Amino acid sequence: MSSLSEHRKSLEQRRRAVANVYDFLVKGGVADTTRTPSEVIDEGHKRTVHRYLPADGSAHGDPVLLVPPLGSQASCFDLRRGCSLAEHLVAGGRPTYLVDYGEIALSDRDLGIEHWVSDVLPSAITTVSQDAGGAPVHLIGWCMGGLISILTTAAYDELPIKSVAMIASPFDLSKSPMMAPLRAAGKVTGGRIVGTGLKLLGGVPSQIVGTTFKATSLTTYLKKPITLLKHHDDPEFLAQVEAVDGLMNSMLTYPGRATLQVYQQLLMQNELANGKIQGPNKLVDLADVRVPVMNVAGKTDVLVPVAVAHHVGELLPNAPEVRLEIASGGHLGVLTGRSAATTTWAMIDDFLDKQPA
Repeated sequence: MSSLSEHRKSLEQRRRAVANVYDFLVKGGVADTTRTPSEVIDEGHKRTVHRYLPADGSAHGDPVLLVPPLGSQASCFDLRRGCSLAEHLVAGGRPTYLVDYGEIALSDRDLGIEHWVSDVLPSAITTVSQDAGGAPVHLIGWCMGGLISILTTAAYDELPIKSVAMIASPFDLSKSPMMAPLRAAGKVTGGRIVGTGLKLLGGVPSQIVGTTFKATSLTTYLKKPITLLKHHDDPEFLAQVEAVDGLMNSMLTYPGRATLQVYQQLLMQNELANGKIQGPNKLVDLADVRVPVMNVAGKTDVLVPVAVAHHVGELLPNAPEVRLEIASGGHLGVLTGRSAATTTWAMIDDFLDKQPA
């Protein structure tokens, strides 16, 4: 009798596995990518500020503002149900906000990083603070979003910023093996070939941005058919693959001026390794950061390895707290992988909870 029961169970498992693969390959309906409900409270040039709606109608504590990187959809913080940092923060009762830059076009090629540091983020922070009754704002940024957050904090000490939590944000690119060939080529050519190419293109097209992010997990993508076959009976795994593919295939164009700044100042000159970066109108010094800071590095992140991210610990002499953490996952996985809830997000929760009221 037990043998018949096990046989039926095996048949049912196979049936479900076939259904999972069919949904993934044909219907594309495994992942629930329904966005966490929000409403727009402010708009400006390359700036749309969303307030997430509280899960139970109320929220408590100081507000949190999610800051995406250039080149990525803001949905990186809201990948899919169950793997969404935004959903997690809202469920935890925190007043949660998001700044979305929208689409980047060729007409935006003259926008530099200073536009986000001096205009977009300060305006968003002010809006969020006012919307939350004047409370100071916790910033959470992924990759370049973390750099924009900490540079804004250093440049404008009058802004109501309570803390900065970064995820996979780079500070010393000389410690990145993946960037070594680019740095070497740039030294030989004086950066002219890449720089000229970027000027002609007016930025990095979205297709190249997406391909670059995929290249950071090249082995994973090459093994994808085998991996899908191996996990064909795991709908959660298939849902994650589908959601990540959706994000990677919808990356945004990098504006030309900002791309040149990243290439010349962050990669070639490695300015941030010394804690200072020259803006168009002022020198921004991370020694001016006087709020608690955290940077969570991905254990298997090849784009921003642990040493590249944790170098920030040497650059913040006046921050009351600098917390350097390591969590499982690559560059995207550390933010929104299937284990992020018990690693990265738990670290963020602990960091925010321990900030004085």
